[in-house]
Amino acid sequence: MTRDLILQRLAATILPAGQPGSRAPGVRYGPTAAALRERGDHDLNPGQPPGGRLTPAAVLVPLIDRGHLTVLLTQRTAHLDAHAGQISFPGGRVEPADPDHVAAALRETEEEVGIPAGLVEVIGRLDDYITGTGFRVTPVVGVVEPSFEVRPDPFEVAEVFEVPLGFVLDPANHEQHSRIVNGIERRYYVLPYEGRYIWGATAGMLINLYEVLRG
Repeated sequence: MTRDLILQRLAATILPAGQPGSRAPGVRYGPTAAALRERGDHDLNPGQPPGGRLTPAAVLVPLIDRGHLTVLLTQRTAHLDAHAGQISFPGGRVEPADPDHVAAALRETEEEVGIPAGLVEVIGRLDDYITGTGFRVTPVVGVVEPSFEVRPDPFEVAEVFEVPLGFVLDPANHEQHSRIVNGIERRYYVLPYEGRYIWGATAGMLINLYEVLRG
């Protein structure tokens, strides 16, 4: 799949004006937004919908342009209260001072891994993802110039690494696993990559990225 086709398909996912996270300075917008739906941990677990009030959050899905595209991911430090040690996209809660979800994703990315917003061209977004831990996550997709220097926040980020986009686009790498939680079987996506275990919400968003790009 060519870089231009990738950008074209992602540009179609930008929200139209007037919806949350739809407009921010310096963002390139497609003429029409593709239909977005709500995804989540419950997709593979019918009858186990999320409950309670959901906290808004946003992540950046950073595509690094190195002649070929890669996806930047982080591994969270082991001492964190939430999702300790897990692999994730840079991001976090939408704060009251954030004008929208795009701004929140860019702010969190700079805070966590040191990539300034000026090096990110926001080109699309994926479906909102509902986590079993009570978050509604808006994934914002951006192409990042490769001139950045990674500066991970040592409190939150244990490691920053990249996965070839081609790996994500190969369905042979999409696995489903299960485990028992409080006596109930829960299924989830896993993308195993070079000894790393990409699973849960991050894997679910990568599957969504695959579906958007493969049409």
